[in-house]
Amino acid sequence: MNGHLAPEKEKADSTSYLSNSKAKLAHTLEDGPETPYEPGEHRDFPHALGTPGALFHMIKGSLGSGILSMPVAFKNGGLWVSLVGALFIGVICTHCVHLLVLSSQTLSKKMRQPSLDYAGTAEAAFVTGPAKLRKYSVIVREFVDSALMITYYFGTTVYIVFIASTTKQIVESHWNVDINPRLYVLMTALVIVPVGSIRRLKFLVPFSFVAIIFLFIGCTFVLYEVFSDLPPFTSRPAFTSIQRLPLFYATVLFALEGIGTVLPIENVMKKPQHFLGCPGVLNVAMTVLVFIYTIMGFFGYLKYGEETAGSISLNLNSSVIGEVVKVLVALNVLCSYGLCFCVPSEIVWRKLNPRVREENKTRAYYTMRILMILSAVVVACALPDLEPFVGLCGAICYSTLGLLFPSVIDLVTFWEDKEYMGPGRWKLYKNVFLMLMWLIALTAGTQASVAKIVETYA
Repeated sequence: MNGHLAPEKEKADSTSYLSNSKAKLAHTLEDGPETPYEPGEHRDFPHALGTPGALFHMIKGSLGSGILSMPVAFKNGGLWVSLVGALFIGVICTHCVHLLVLSSQTLSKKMRQPSLDYAGTAEAAFVTGPAKLRKYSVIVREFVDSALMITYYFGTTVYIVFIASTTKQIVESHWNVDINPRLYVLMTALVIVPVGSIRRLKFLVPFSFVAIIFLFIGCTFVLYEVFSDLPPFTSRPAFTSIQRLPLFYATVLFALEGIGTVLPIENVMKKPQHFLGCPGVLNVAMTVLVFIYTIMGFFGYLKYGEETAGSISLNLNSSVIGEVVKVLVALNVLCSYGLCFCVPSEIVWRKLNPRVREENKTRAYYTMRILMILSAVVVACALPDLEPFVGLCGAICYSTLGLLFPSVIDLVTFWEDKEYMGPGRWKLYKNVFLMLMWLIALTAGTQASVAKIVETYA
C-alpha cells in the first residue's frame, strides 16, 4: 500500500517519478526560494480519507490477532518488567512512525510533491541529503520496496493459512468429517479474492471498522474469562530471566509494528495536518493500541501464568466462548486482508504500470491483483507451515522498516538543520540508540525464528 495508491490518475514509473521534483529542487537552489509549497493543497483525490477513516485504518493496521499472543510475551518477560517494557516499546514505535511521517511531509515540500510513499521518502532523503550519500538514493528506494513487498506478501499468505485452519477446526468440531487442509485453503480463495480486489482505501474503511468490532468482541470474551477469579499479583514473578527477555521484546515489537500502512494512510487524507500533532491521528491510534495490548498481556499472564499458551484463546475453559472467539478472530483477519494486501500489490503495480497501454490499465491492474492472490493461495497450499519462515522475514524486515530506516531517514533529512538536531546534536545520539534497538530486535527475532524453523522441520 504505497502513497500513490489512491489517486484515480496513475503515477509515473519508479525511475522517473521524482525527476521533475529534482529539476525543481535544482532550480530553487540556483534561483532562490519559490512560493512555499503545501503538499496537502495539491492532493486532488476523489476518494480521499477523512480523519475518522484514517484513524480506523491506523488502528486496524496494527491491531490484529497478534494481540492474543501478548500474554505469552509477558510470560517471557515477567509481570512488572513486561508492563514497563510494553509501554516503552509502544513509545518507541510511535516515535519512529512520527520520524518517518515528519520526514515525508518535510521532503514533500522540498521536492514539491503532493505525497511520498515510504520508498519515495527514503529516496528523497538521500537525494536532498549530504552529497556523499546521494548516489545511494535509488538503492535505498529499491531496498525499502523489496522489504515491504516481501514482508506484507508473505504476511497475507499467513492470513490465508490462518483462516483456513480456523475453518477446519470449527467444521471438524461440529461434524465428523476429515477433509484435506489444502481444500480449506482453496475454499478460502472464494472469499479472499473479492476482498483483496478492493483498491481504494476509502472503500476499505467499512472493512476496517467491522474488523475492529469483531476483534473487540472477541477480546471482550477473552477478558471476561481472564478477569474471572484472578490470582493475586504476587503469584507471578516480576521478572523471569535475561535469556527469555529477547522473546518478549521481539513479540511486542512485531505485534505493534504496522509502519508499512502508515504513509499510504497519511498520503490520501483530506487533511494531512491532522495526522501528527496533539492529539492527532497517530497519537490517538497508538495510545489506544498500546493500552489494549498491555491490558491483554498483563492480565492474561496474571490469569494463566506459566500455562499461558501461544494464543490465549487456547486457554479458555468454555468451549462455546472459545468457538466464538475463533470465528470472530478469523472474520477480523478476513476483513483485514484487503488493507494488508494493498502494500505488495501497489508496489508490483508501480513496476508494471509503465509497461501497460493506457486503455488496458484497469483490466491489467485487477488481473495482477487476482493472480497475486491466487499465487499466495498456491503457496499456502504447498507450505501450510509457512509461519516460521514469515517470522524470520518479519524479524529482519519489520525491525528494519520500523526502527532502522525511520531513524536513518530522519538523520539524512535533517542532517544540516542545526535547529532541528538540537543542542549538542542530541538527536543524533537518540537515533543511534534507535539503531541499537534495531540490532537487538534483528538478532533476537532471527534467533527465535531460526529455532522455530528447526523445531518445525527437524
